Amino acid sequence: MRPLTVAYFDNAEVRGGAEEHILILLRGLDRARFRPLLVCTPQAASKLGADVPRDVTVVPLRLQRLLDLGPALRLARLLRQRRVDILHSHMFCSSVLASPVGRLCGVPVVLETPHVRERWRRGLKSSYVVDRVAGRFVDRFIAVSRANARYLVAEKALPADKVVVIENGCDLGRFSRRSEPAPGLRPGLGFAPRDPVLVVLGRLEPQKGHSVLLQALPLVRREFPRVRLVCVGEGGQRAALEAQAASLQLDEAVRFVGYRSDVETWLALADVMVLPSFYEGLPLAAIEALAAQRPVVATAVDGTPEVVVHGQTGLTVPAGDPQALAEAIIRLLREPEWARRLAMAGRRWVEERFSAQRQVRLTEELYLEAWSAGRRTGRDTSAGAAEPPPAALAS
Repeated sequence: MRPLTVAYFDNAEVRGGAEEHILILLRGLDRARFRPLLVCTPQAASKLGADVPRDVTVVPLRLQRLLDLGPALRLARLLRQRRVDILHSHMFCSSVLASPVGRLCGVPVVLETPHVRERWRRGLKSSYVVDRVAGRFVDRFIAVSRANARYLVAEKALPADKVVVIENGCDLGRFSRRSEPAPGLRPGLGFAPRDPVLVVLGRLEPQKGHSVLLQALPLVRREFPRVRLVCVGEGGQRAALEAQAASLQLDEAVRFVGYRSDVETWLALADVMVLPSFYEGLPLAAIEALAAQRPVVATAVDGTPEVVVHGQTGLTVPAGDPQALAEAIIRLLREPEWARRLAMAGRRWVEERFSAQRQVRLTEELYLEAWSAGRRTGRDTSAGAAEPPPAALAS
């Protein structure tokens, strides 16, 4: 029997945490059981580029509105021609468009990973009526943290029996040891050898809270006047953040280096990694920093405290509070040995709960359970395989 075909649908035009999550699945799925396929916007396809495994077909497709009949018909044709067994959309804005198409095409299993709490919603959108209607087309929702699951059930009012928690993971092998910065990196940025360096990983968007960190930096510089900040990421707020840094007379202290895929290189530069977000699902940046044994200060939002456990694997502070953020950063810079112990405990914590292998294994198990449940309820599987592959239920 052929492997089950899994189509990942992503409507984003940037490369962020959801796209890294998808890449982990594309790389890790057992090819004896699953055959992955990626459907995403041309922009995302370009940004993912060679990081997509060679055996994965990438289909550029932009589906932006419910009435985009042309792209919807192309997606429907693709699902039928490829005999897709599992349609897995990432983020609600992707799922609300793709999941109904998948169900109408007879795709046996339709899944959604929402990834984040959507604090941006206002008016009717904040009532989640559309989410509950669209959720009828979805068999399972994958929450990336326990906090994310509570949000889906308590706020969105999605059926609890459809929500499954599978935490984000990362390739811990990329961060196998606490490494030193690449030669030439510090002087290339204009930093002296002993300058304390803060690193923030994340898109330059309001969600990530860079503005709050810039407000906190002058407070840190009162005690550590040589502290430097490196912002790794790109986004629509770059010009505004550069202007804010200039207005705070931080030009010499702050560097915006754009998107970089070699995050391990930049984390090796960090004395402290800072995550000042206003909301998250389960932040991959925090997992990567702890995997690299770097001390972390993060805001206590959503799933972040499940990774950065205050006083055990790092420090957490309230979102939007530059004073508290500065005090936590100063504390770690004052006490480097204690900060190092927190980071080492963090490495052990992510090894236990946030590895890529664990994420892939639990996702594969969910795929097979959802497939079998669909067969038990008599759902039409004519679009896909007649039964799971022989090895599928061995685990």
